[in-house]
Amino acid sequence: MPLVEGTKKKHLYNSGLGKVRWFVERFGAGELVLKPVRMLLAPLIIPTLPKKTFHFRGEEHPYLLHAYNMTWASERCVEVPIARSYVKQKGADKVLEVGNVLSHYGPVQHDILDKFEQGPRVINEDIVQFRPKKKFELVISVSTFEHIGYDDEAEGSSAGKIQAAINACRNLLEPGGSLVITVPIGYNPELDGMLRSDVLESAHEAFLKKIGKLDWRECSKDEALACKYKEPFPYANAIAVVEFRA
Repeated sequence: MPLVEGTKKKHLYNSGLGKVRWFVERFGAGELVLKPVRMLLAPLIIPTLPKKTFHFRGEEHPYLLHAYNMTWASERCVEVPIARSYVKQKGADKVLEVGNVLSHYGPVQHDILDKFEQGPRVINEDIVQFRPKKKFELVISVSTFEHIGYDDEAEGSSAGKIQAAINACRNLLEPGGSLVITVPIGYNPELDGMLRSDVLESAHEAFLKKIGKLDWRECSKDEALACKYKEPFPYANAIAVVEFRA
């Protein structure tokens, strides 16, 4: 969801027709039918799925199988376990999540910054205007930054707004703190370009590629950036996990 103010406030998916047009453009016409079917049949599908694991930076994680946003069919099956692994290393009062994602998959104790969604512990403010009274050891964000300046009608560069949001997040960190974002490759061309040209000034980048149904493997940056969004599998076929330091 967009997090940065632009010159216009309307979002492409605010109206019924606009949301359909946006959904087809981003995810393909077939998903108009397949997504509702998957969600409806989730209670039947999930018990039939194998209990598998994947590896990320030397640790083994179980794939997340959850009805919300059909995780078994999307990048959420790896993004959420990775994000949780970072969060569990910190005290809840030292963590800020940017974009309300993790709470959809289980209870959370940390604060959440989301300009639009309502919910417990959710602060409805714009990231570049957010001025909390404390700093954080970890700012975490799951599949949110790719929407900034891309899924709204704000004028100007998506890349510029993404960089402003990254800078704002880094300013919220305690000395030695980390900002960790996960992003789908192939969704936002400008963000892909930022990754490709190494302008993000990140401390560490890791990549995973989808090679089969419920089968993700770590890969190189070049391999990840060569992947297309929604081809051959629905939604992201590769993700980046990008870390920044204070």
